[in-house]
Amino acid sequence: MSSKIYIETYGCQMNFADTEIVLGILKNKGYSVAKTAEEADLILLNTCSIRDNAEQRIYGRLGNLKNLKIKKPDLLLGILGCMAERLKKDLIEEKKIVDLVVGPDEYRRLPEYIDIAFSGEKGIGVRLSRTETYDDIEPYREEGLSAWISVMRGCDKFCSFCVVPFTRGRERSRSLNSVVQEIESLSKRGFKEVTLLGQNVNSYRDDENDFADLLEACAMVDRSIRIRFTTSHPQDLSDKLLYTIANNPNICNYIHLPVQSGSNRILELMNRTYTIEHYLNLIEKARKIIPGVSFSTDIIAGFPTETQEDHLATLEVMKIVRYDGAYMFKYSPREGTKAYKMGDDIPDEIKTKRLQEIIDLQQKISYEKNQELIGNEEIVLVEGFSRKSNDFFSGRTDTNKVVVFPVQTDVKAGDYVKVKINKATSATLFGDFIEHYSIENEKTLKCL
Repeated sequence: MSSKIYIETYGCQMNFADTEIVLGILKNKGYSVAKTAEEADLILLNTCSIRDNAEQRIYGRLGNLKNLKIKKPDLLLGILGCMAERLKKDLIEEKKIVDLVVGPDEYRRLPEYIDIAFSGEKGIGVRLSRTETYDDIEPYREEGLSAWISVMRGCDKFCSFCVVPFTRGRERSRSLNSVVQEIESLSKRGFKEVTLLGQNVNSYRDDENDFADLLEACAMVDRSIRIRFTTSHPQDLSDKLLYTIANNPNICNYIHLPVQSGSNRILELMNRTYTIEHYLNLIEKARKIIPGVSFSTDIIAGFPTETQEDHLATLEVMKIVRYDGAYMFKYSPREGTKAYKMGDDIPDEIKTKRLQEIIDLQQKISYEKNQELIGNEEIVLVEGFSRKSNDFFSGRTDTNKVVVFPVQTDVKAGDYVKVKINKATSATLFGDFIEHYSIENEKTLKCL
């Protein structure tokens, strides 16, 4: 009988994509997937180190699983991902509960490390690679509509607050052909949305092909599949990429473009390699080339030495850009980064106050922007029933806005429909079904 694995995934979309790679590797070796932790022979936690809070959640979960391990002594417990690389000594030697620690570049050898752990030793593999992309591994995915595809790994930017170059290594890209083939496979299985992932997708490179070339090649596989991507770095967002989005009907009019701070002084300390002036110019240019484009962003409150003036500059940029959404966080010092050496000199109560002001402003802007859409007809990819009621469907526009509308007998998950918006909150649009829609007609050439 095959051993059963159970994986819990924490953190970013990259980790969820990595979990599918891990499942692909282990299923190929005869492992089966357990539906609950209780029925598993091996529990793996795929972890995130981007903020201290993320790591504390894992330590809390390990405490819970300790009781399960007491009841089931042969149970193996493993840590995958960024915490494995960052905290291997603490996890293995001090916490002792962990049998297996495997970093993001060693998943290919995971069956070997599991065998070592089952024999009573500790399975440890945390070396970073300059070449590993898992290009030839077919991820294990349940049936569904949406898929995450990792097109590159690692990062060379070395932002002073970020652990990614230390936990995931340097940049390396998958081949364009392997990504296209994966989308061809997803198309045959009926998937309707694909998100291309990378810490900085804009620096993708495969021989002569850049990210715009990859994006276009992916979009041409199946025009009924929407193509999204994340994350972009403002330094590398090219005009060519903007025109590629504009010219392809199934590339979504949505760009996640982290700003982090509205202060040039703080951006320099963060090693973000652009100015606010450059950033705002990019936003303006994108809006001219891609009418109706929506933007989301990342913002950090309370970076070392941040003054009230710096904070107000961030609020001002938010008012100028008017993001559709934002991921907003308090600064969290990460050992090993340059920012860690600067000290964490902003008191937590000030960080909390500034973060709340950022959140309040963004909610106000999101609400106002969504109110402007009342009366509009939006194209929605139906994802299924809404979370609150089976009397309503829920789906997303290509600008990544959630839309809820009454159930229709001839509509199912995976359909594209036109919905007229009649109500909106800061997070959700509500509307009435008008008709089915063909995505191939969704966008005409806009740059001519």
